[in-house]
Amino acid sequence: MKNYLLDIVKAQDKGASKGVYSVCSSNKYVLVASMLQAKEDESFLLIEPTANQVNQFGGYTGMKPKDFVDFIQDLADQVQFPVDRIVLGGDHLGPNPWKNETAEEAMEKSRELVKVYVQAGFTKIHLDTSIPCADDDVLPGAPLNDYIVAERSASLCQVAEETYLKAKNEVAKPVYVIGTEVPIPGGAEGELEDIEVTSVSAAQKTLEVTKEVFYKRGLGDVWDRVIAQVVQPGVEFGNSDVVEYDPSKSADLSQFIKNYEGKVFEAHSTDYQPLDCLGNLVKDSFAILKVGPWLTFAFREAVFALSMIEEEMAANQKIQSPSNFREVLDQVMLDHPEAWEKHYHGEEPQLKFLRKYSYSDRSRYYWENPTVKEALETLFDNLSQAEIPLPLLSQYLTNQYRAVLNGQIKKDPKEIVLHKIREVTAWYSHATQATNNA
Repeated sequence: MKNYLLDIVKAQDKGASKGVYSVCSSNKYVLVASMLQAKEDESFLLIEPTANQVNQFGGYTGMKPKDFVDFIQDLADQVQFPVDRIVLGGDHLGPNPWKNETAEEAMEKSRELVKVYVQAGFTKIHLDTSIPCADDDVLPGAPLNDYIVAERSASLCQVAEETYLKAKNEVAKPVYVIGTEVPIPGGAEGELEDIEVTSVSAAQKTLEVTKEVFYKRGLGDVWDRVIAQVVQPGVEFGNSDVVEYDPSKSADLSQFIKNYEGKVFEAHSTDYQPLDCLGNLVKDSFAILKVGPWLTFAFREAVFALSMIEEEMAANQKIQSPSNFREVLDQVMLDHPEAWEKHYHGEEPQLKFLRKYSYSDRSRYYWENPTVKEALETLFDNLSQAEIPLPLLSQYLTNQYRAVLNGQIKKDPKEIVLHKIREVTAWYSHATQATNNA
């Protein structure tokens, strides 16, 4: 079976500015929109849940890896997207979900985590063992020793390789990503200043130490399938600001990776970057661009706009029982603050604003809440049964209004939502030049 990611790496080795974006989301509308984008591009699609989202215990989505595969296959069938053009990856596979346990306990669960991912047919595995566990002898905030990280990564890789051979799935051999995400998952907290780019010496040490350990553990033949390293290229986003990519600050880093055939960089937290910045990242060997919150942010934007349209229609007696969607979502977030209270700070007026509009989009954790889902379906039903007036669509969703006029989409709320999400996927498609074609 073909592993499309290897084609990207080979193209980069030849000096081509080719890349791929990785959809890091379990939101069904985001995933469908991404499939529609890939279908239009005639490209493959890379989708990656994290160890917190999907694991052997269900994660916060309630899905185990096999459940997620079935979920993706069902969505692909709905939009007639070939499943053999979907590459599934596991992001941050390692002890992070169990970092408050001992290293022995956390790594035992990590090995099982990798095992069930590979058994389910995931073929891109991010080995992230950089997080200290409860009994690791490190100062707060200090990194683990490179050799400890490499040893733990190699142990997970070994499990992945053994599992792949036993599983006999009709999928390509796994490829691996090493290194950790320097930006905080989901965006930074507070105001941002300049972000320090990973030094060449640090990147080189990670590569060389990991290679040394892999060979010592008999994984030398796997090293060619370690295709990428996660480093910090100098990008980040917070609640209301974005640090844009500056090619001059990562020039040495970009040149460094070109000396390693078969290796590229993976950039995390690329959300909200301008189009030229995304293109420059790919040009500078950051061939894998991770995007997540921006996609659900766009989804939330569309739903909020539709909610405002519904309110106007209710005021004009076109809708009798409005969903009150925005109020419902905020109340659920207030009733269950676990997903946002550690990330948003300030007085209640500021907190209310952040719950709605923060770039980190902590509302994405609430879309599967039964109360929120019911309100969303009510919103969609109301706007399906009572025709949306074009002037209101123009007022709140200008691009989607134009798409309706041009016959690209119907005046259907779900089509409108998908089109809004595709404004983001289109940027990433253009930045990677849709060059992940098979």
